[in-house]
Amino acid sequence: MTTYDTLDVPVPGGLLRVGRWTASDPGAPVVLAAHGVTGNHRCWQTLAALDRCTVVAPDLRGRGRSGGLEGPAGMDRHADDLLAVLDHLELPAPLVLGHSMGGFVAAAFGARHPDRGSGAVLVDGGLPLPGPPEGTTPEEALNATIGPAARRLTMTFGSLEEYLDFWRPHPAFAGAWTPEVEDYLAYDLDGDRSSVSLAAVRDDSADLLDADGAAVRVAALPEGTVFLRAPAGMLGDPGGLYPAEAVAEHLRALPGLVARDVPGTNHYTIVLGEAGARAVADALDEVRLPVSVRLDP
Repeated sequence: MTTYDTLDVPVPGGLLRVGRWTASDPGAPVVLAAHGVTGNHRCWQTLAALDRCTVVAPDLRGRGRSGGLEGPAGMDRHADDLLAVLDHLELPAPLVLGHSMGGFVAAAFGARHPDRGSGAVLVDGGLPLPGPPEGTTPEEALNATIGPAARRLTMTFGSLEEYLDFWRPHPAFAGAWTPEVEDYLAYDLDGDRSSVSLAAVRDDSADLLDADGAAVRVAALPEGTVFLRAPAGMLGDPGGLYPAEAVAEHLRALPGLVARDVPGTNHYTIVLGEAGARAVADALDEVRLPVSVRLDP
């Protein structure tokens, strides 16, 4: 089974908290993983429990135990923080994995530091997002996309149980409330509020909604990069964060990209649920292989 520890890595402005699940097999691949816009590194615990890879995952700047790090944030800043983690741990070229906003971070890392990754998997993030209605501000667009995940950032909670009760009715967790989900959510609470910095989310939202910038970054990723799509969205809604037709359009523009759905998942359970985590692990195994020898899934 994996062993878990945490460490702090010096980055501009302070210390970045990093979680590490070390696989029982010393020869297992190492994965550098980035979480979503209001998430934390504990979203990767279901993947790590499969014991198929060593997972190194920071709390991104402005989140979790890195919540006090000064901004500005943005995809390039997060990508450079990932590089600091690699240098600190003396990791030459791991696989790079990103979920939701972490997919955009992974793409930025690949564009800025192309020699420091050996393959990439994007999980329901990283491709340009469908554009918001004209006249929508970045903050309005982000709130419309992530719903309660954004609303909680301005709220206070009297106890951990009150905070978890805020999340329990969330439609994405209907029938999917697990110990891993509860741990991931509990880790976010810092005193009486979420550990996520609203300023960091605002900094990052401009990059998330910049379709042209996202297209440039993802185009720089290596051939054979895998994109996994959740058929249901942030609120468990059909169609997902990325409509199937939007992904098909991206595939036409990016012939080196491999994309597939993970049936029965939504934007959260594609990483927190066991079926989603197994699909992510399979994709990581896939990107370790040269494109020329891969078999069609």
